[in-house]
Amino acid sequence: MAAAAEPRSLWELICAEYEAEQPAFPGLSEAKRDSVSSDTGILQPFCTEEFYSASFDSTVTPKKVFLSTLAPPPEPPDPKTCSPREYLEYYIFPILLPGMAELLHRARKEKCFERKRTKFIACDFLTEWLYNQNTKRKDEPFTEFFSIPFVKDWLKDHPRPPIPLSLLLSEEEASKIIQSFWRGYRVRCNAEVQELRQWQKQLREDKNILKRVQEFWAKQEVKVGSKLEDLEEPTPNHSGISILALSSTPQNTQIMD
Repeated sequence: MAAAAEPRSLWELICAEYEAEQPAFPGLSEAKRDSVSSDTGILQPFCTEEFYSASFDSTVTPKKVFLSTLAPPPEPPDPKTCSPREYLEYYIFPILLPGMAELLHRARKEKCFERKRTKFIACDFLTEWLYNQNTKRKDEPFTEFFSIPFVKDWLKDHPRPPIPLSLLLSEEEASKIIQSFWRGYRVRCNAEVQELRQWQKQLREDKNILKRVQEFWAKQEVKVGSKLEDLEEPTPNHSGISILALSSTPQNTQIMD
Protein backbone atom coordinates (compact mmCIF):
# COMPACT_ATOMS: atom_id res chain seq x y z
CA MET A 1 0.00 0.00 0.00
CA ALA A 2 1.52 3.33 -1.04
CA ALA A 3 2.23 5.78 1.73
CA ALA A 4 0.07 8.88 1.86
CA ALA A 5 1.73 11.99 0.45
CA GLU A 6 2.80 14.49 3.08
CA PRO A 7 0.94 17.83 2.95
CA ARG A 8 3.00 20.62 1.42
CA SER A 9 4.02 23.58 3.53
CA LEU A 10 2.76 27.11 2.99
CA TRP A 11 6.05 28.16 1.40
CA GLU A 12 5.87 25.27 -1.10
CA LEU A 13 2.30 26.21 -2.01
CA ILE A 14 3.30 29.84 -2.57
CA CYS A 15 6.25 28.82 -4.76
CA ALA A 16 4.01 26.47 -6.77
CA GLU A 17 1.46 29.24 -7.36
CA TYR A 18 4.22 31.64 -8.41
CA GLU A 19 5.62 29.15 -10.93
CA ALA A 20 2.14 28.50 -12.32
CA GLU A 21 1.63 32.21 -12.96
CA GLN A 22 4.86 32.52 -14.97
CA PRO A 23 4.66 32.37 -18.81
CA ALA A 24 5.37 29.07 -20.52
CA PHE A 25 8.50 30.36 -22.30
CA PRO A 26 9.91 33.20 -20.19
CA GLY A 27 13.35 33.11 -21.80
CA LEU A 28 12.22 32.64 -25.38
CA SER A 29 12.73 35.71 -27.54
CA GLU A 30 10.44 36.86 -30.28
CA ALA A 31 12.98 35.96 -32.94
CA LYS A 32 13.18 32.37 -31.76
CA ARG A 33 9.44 31.98 -31.73
CA ASP A 34 9.12 33.24 -35.32
CA SER A 35 11.97 31.14 -36.64
CA VAL A 36 11.34 27.91 -38.57
CA SER A 37 13.03 24.55 -38.42
CA SER A 38 16.32 24.32 -40.28
CA ASP A 39 15.51 20.74 -41.33
CA THR A 40 12.65 21.65 -43.67
CA GLY A 41 14.02 24.98 -44.89
CA ILE A 42 10.46 26.05 -45.85
CA LEU A 43 9.07 29.33 -44.62
CA GLN A 44 5.59 28.97 -43.20
CA PRO A 45 3.52 32.09 -43.94
CA PHE A 46 1.65 33.81 -41.17
CA CYS A 47 -2.09 33.24 -41.77
CA THR A 48 -4.07 36.23 -40.52
CA GLU A 49 -7.42 34.61 -41.28
CA GLU A 50 -6.77 31.77 -38.86
CA PHE A 51 -5.28 34.10 -36.25
CA TYR A 52 -8.22 36.54 -36.17
CA SER A 53 -11.61 35.03 -35.52
CA ALA A 54 -14.78 36.15 -37.26
CA SER A 55 -16.01 37.91 -34.13
CA PHE A 56 -12.88 40.08 -33.89
CA ASP A 57 -13.71 43.81 -33.91
CA SER A 58 -10.95 45.78 -35.61
CA THR A 59 -12.17 49.05 -34.07
CA VAL A 60 -11.18 47.95 -30.58
CA THR A 61 -7.48 48.35 -29.83
CA PRO A 62 -5.60 45.63 -27.95
CA LYS A 63 -4.94 48.06 -25.11
CA LYS A 64 -8.65 48.61 -24.55
CA VAL A 65 -9.36 44.88 -24.72
CA PHE A 66 -6.61 44.26 -22.13
CA LEU A 67 -7.85 46.97 -19.79
CA SER A 68 -11.44 45.77 -20.05
CA THR A 69 -10.48 42.30 -18.85
CA LEU A 70 -8.71 43.58 -15.74
CA ALA A 71 -10.68 43.24 -12.55
CA PRO A 72 -10.42 45.80 -9.73
CA PRO A 73 -7.97 44.76 -7.01
CA PRO A 74 -9.63 43.08 -4.05
CA GLU A 75 -9.79 44.90 -0.77
CA PRO A 76 -7.27 43.74 1.83
CA PRO A 77 -8.74 41.51 4.52
CA ASP A 78 -9.04 42.43 8.14
CA PRO A 79 -5.64 41.70 9.74
CA LYS A 80 -7.27 40.60 12.98
CA THR A 81 -9.68 38.09 11.48
CA CYS A 82 -8.00 36.89 8.26
CA SER A 83 -6.25 33.57 7.85
CA PRO A 84 -2.45 33.27 8.26
CA ARG A 85 -2.03 32.85 4.51
CA GLU A 86 -3.97 36.02 3.71
CA TYR A 87 -2.04 37.92 6.35
CA LEU A 88 1.24 36.87 4.77
CA GLU A 89 0.10 37.70 1.24
CA TYR A 90 -1.35 41.14 2.02
CA TYR A 91 0.68 42.44 4.97
CA ILE A 92 4.05 40.63 5.16
CA PHE A 93 5.27 39.68 1.67
CA PRO A 94 4.62 43.07 -0.03
CA ILE A 95 7.00 44.65 2.50
CA LEU A 96 9.46 41.80 3.02
CA LEU A 97 10.09 40.74 -0.60
CA PRO A 98 11.57 44.10 -1.75
CA GLY A 99 13.85 43.99 1.26
CA MET A 100 14.94 40.46 0.35
CA ALA A 101 15.72 41.64 -3.19
CA GLU A 102 17.88 44.49 -1.83
CA LEU A 103 19.51 42.00 0.49
CA LEU A 104 20.58 39.81 -2.43
CA HIS A 105 22.01 42.80 -4.31
CA ARG A 106 23.98 43.90 -1.26
CA ALA A 107 25.21 40.35 -0.61
CA ARG A 108 26.50 40.25 -4.18
CA LYS A 109 28.40 43.52 -3.66
CA GLU A 110 29.92 42.16 -0.45
CA LYS A 111 31.00 39.02 -2.39
CA CYS A 112 29.06 36.70 -0.11
CA PHE A 113 28.59 34.26 -3.01
CA GLU A 114 32.35 34.09 -3.62
CA ARG A 115 33.81 33.85 -0.12
CA LYS A 116 33.18 31.48 2.75
CA ARG A 117 33.32 34.19 5.43
CA THR A 118 32.48 37.90 5.15
CA LYS A 119 31.70 40.78 7.49
CA PHE A 120 28.21 41.11 5.97
CA ILE A 121 25.36 40.09 8.31
CA ALA A 122 22.09 39.61 6.46
CA CYS A 123 19.82 40.08 9.48
CA ASP A 124 21.48 43.40 10.33
CA PHE A 125 21.04 44.71 6.79
CA LEU A 126 17.39 43.61 6.64
CA THR A 127 16.67 45.20 10.02
CA GLU A 128 18.25 48.47 8.91
CA TRP A 129 16.40 48.44 5.57
CA LEU A 130 12.98 47.73 7.12
CA TYR A 131 13.50 50.36 9.82
CA ASN A 132 14.39 53.09 7.29
CA GLN A 133 11.66 52.07 4.83
CA ASN A 134 8.95 52.35 7.47
CA THR A 135 6.14 54.62 6.28
CA LYS A 136 6.07 56.34 9.67
CA ARG A 137 9.66 57.56 9.08
CA LYS A 138 9.23 59.18 5.66
CA ASP A 139 10.72 62.58 6.49
CA GLU A 140 13.36 61.34 8.94
CA PRO A 141 17.04 60.90 7.95
CA PHE A 142 18.69 57.58 7.31
CA THR A 143 19.62 55.71 10.50
CA GLU A 144 22.46 53.21 10.64
CA PHE A 145 21.97 49.81 12.20
CA PHE A 146 23.94 50.51 15.39
CA SER A 147 22.11 53.83 15.88
CA ILE A 148 18.63 52.28 15.94
CA PRO A 149 17.21 52.69 19.49
CA PHE A 150 16.09 49.11 20.10
CA VAL A 151 19.34 47.78 18.62
CA LYS A 152 21.38 49.93 21.03
CA ASP A 153 19.30 48.69 23.97
CA TRP A 154 19.75 45.07 22.91
CA LEU A 155 23.51 45.38 22.41
CA LYS A 156 23.93 46.89 25.89
CA ASP A 157 22.76 43.63 27.44
CA HIS A 158 24.09 41.33 24.68
CA PRO A 159 27.42 42.72 23.40
CA ARG A 160 28.86 41.17 20.28
CA PRO A 161 32.40 39.83 19.90
CA PRO A 162 34.65 42.02 17.71
CA ILE A 163 34.80 41.23 14.01
CA PRO A 164 38.20 39.83 12.95
CA LEU A 165 40.49 42.30 11.22
CA SER A 166 40.82 39.96 8.24
CA LEU A 167 37.13 40.50 7.48
CA LEU A 168 37.22 44.27 7.97
CA LEU A 169 40.16 44.94 5.67
CA SER A 170 39.64 45.37 1.97
CA GLU A 171 41.69 43.41 -0.54
CA GLU A 172 43.92 46.42 -1.24
CA GLU A 173 44.60 47.11 2.46
CA ALA A 174 45.29 43.46 3.21
CA SER A 175 47.67 43.15 0.25
CA LYS A 176 49.65 46.20 1.44
CA ILE A 177 50.07 44.72 4.92
CA ILE A 178 51.14 41.34 3.58
CA GLN A 179 53.56 42.87 1.07
CA SER A 180 55.16 45.17 3.66
CA PHE A 181 55.66 42.26 6.06
CA TRP A 182 57.19 40.13 3.30
CA ARG A 183 59.56 42.92 2.22
CA GLY A 184 60.68 43.40 5.82
CA TYR A 185 61.23 39.68 6.26
CA ARG A 186 63.37 39.52 3.12
CA VAL A 187 65.46 42.47 4.32
CA ARG A 188 65.98 40.91 7.75
CA CYS A 189 67.18 37.70 6.07
CA ASN A 190 70.12 39.59 4.56
CA ALA A 191 73.48 38.55 6.11
CA GLU A 192 74.64 42.13 6.73
CA VAL A 193 71.34 43.07 8.37
CA GLN A 194 71.53 39.95 10.55
CA GLU A 195 75.01 40.92 11.67
CA LEU A 196 73.84 44.45 12.51
CA ARG A 197 70.90 43.13 14.52
CA GLN A 198 73.15 40.78 16.49
CA TRP A 199 75.53 43.67 17.30
CA GLN A 200 72.64 45.85 18.49
CA LYS A 201 71.34 43.04 20.67
CA GLN A 202 74.76 42.50 22.25
CA LEU A 203 75.14 46.24 22.86
CA ARG A 204 71.79 46.40 24.65
CA GLU A 205 72.79 43.47 26.88
CA ASP A 206 76.21 44.92 27.71
CA LYS A 207 74.95 48.37 28.67
CA ASN A 208 71.79 46.97 30.31
CA ILE A 209 69.55 49.25 28.32
CA LEU A 210 66.33 47.83 29.73
CA LYS A 211 67.32 48.61 33.32
CA ARG A 212 68.41 52.12 32.41
CA VAL A 213 65.11 52.80 30.66
CA GLN A 214 63.17 51.58 33.69
CA GLU A 215 65.21 53.80 36.01
CA PHE A 216 64.66 56.79 33.73
CA TRP A 217 60.88 56.41 33.76
CA ALA A 218 60.88 55.82 37.53
CA LYS A 219 62.69 59.15 38.03
CA GLN A 220 60.22 60.89 35.73
CA GLU A 221 57.28 59.51 37.72
CA VAL A 222 58.83 60.73 40.98
CA LYS A 223 59.34 64.21 39.51
CA VAL A 224 55.78 64.41 38.25
CA GLY A 225 54.42 63.16 41.58
CA SER A 226 56.36 65.77 43.58
CA LYS A 227 55.15 68.55 41.28
CA LEU A 228 51.55 67.48 41.74
CA GLU A 229 51.97 67.47 45.52
CA ASP A 230 53.39 70.99 45.42
CA LEU A 231 50.43 72.20 43.41
CA GLU A 232 47.94 70.63 45.79
CA GLU A 233 49.47 72.25 48.95
CA PRO A 234 47.76 75.62 49.78
CA THR A 235 50.00 78.69 49.97
CA PRO A 236 49.98 80.44 53.38
CA ASN A 237 48.32 83.88 53.52
CA HIS A 238 49.53 86.40 56.16
CA SER A 239 47.56 89.45 55.03
CA GLY A 240 44.57 88.67 57.23
CA ILE A 241 42.24 88.47 54.22
CA SER A 242 40.07 85.40 53.79
CA ILE A 243 40.25 83.77 50.37
CA LEU A 244 37.47 81.48 49.22
CA ALA A 245 38.83 78.70 46.99
CA LEU A 246 35.98 77.49 44.81
CA SER A 247 35.99 73.96 43.46
CA SER A 248 33.92 72.10 40.88
CA THR A 249 32.30 70.16 43.76
CA PRO A 250 30.86 71.88 46.88
CA GLN A 251 32.53 69.30 49.17
CA ASN A 252 36.04 70.47 48.14
CA THR A 253 35.44 74.21 48.68
CA GLN A 254 37.91 75.62 51.25
CA ILE A 255 38.31 78.95 53.03
CA MET A 256 41.91 80.04 53.58
CA ASP A 257 42.77 82.79 56.04
